[in-house]
Amino acid sequence: MTVLSYLIPISLLLGGAGLAAFVYTVRSSQYDDPEGDARRILNEDWDDHPKP
Repeated sequence: MTVLSYLIPISLLLGGAGLAAFVYTVRSSQYDDPEGDARRILNEDWDDHPKP
């Protein structure tokens, strides 16, 4: 039973860290346009650096 006194706070801290990381990614707009990024990867016409 003494193991539970260690595991419960550790699991709560890890869960809180995961929640904080998720909130940070949502606030930094990392989930704004996932479909656009996927299409840009597959599209051969789109290129940042034009070929000389």
